[in-house]
Amino acid sequence: MTEFSLDKRLSAVSVQAIDLPLSRVLVMDDCRYPWLVLVPRRPHVVEIFDLDPADRVMLCEEYSTAGAHLKAMTGCHKINVANLGNAVPQLHIHVVARNPGDAAWPGPVWGRGEAVPYEPKALEEFVDKVVHLF
Repeated sequence: MTEFSLDKRLSAVSVQAIDLPLSRVLVMDDCRYPWLVLVPRRPHVVEIFDLDPADRVMLCEEYSTAGAHLKAMTGCHKINVANLGNAVPQLHIHVVARNPGDAAWPGPVWGRGEAVPYEPKALEEFVDKVVHLF
């Protein structure tokens, strides 16, 4: 059986926070938005329907829980959940905290300016908060 490995493009722009029963939770290194990415730890999965039925249910539970926790933690106005995969085909679910007036509001976050990396201490603190949410 092939082992799970995280696409290099995802690991280049994020930091690992925690592994849930199915998904690896990443924190995007872009301080403009509190932003998590859930990646099912299954090899060669591109689409949600590539997962077996039990994993599809688990993924939905995990990104729903991540969204609820992120909203409670940040007090944001809206949680955006998306599965694009055009640039990185490995299945991954974006969970993004949004607020009126943020850098892309009300549009999507993709393609809106350049990422602004966290200061190292701020990134560490945000990752710690995410770990403690679960």
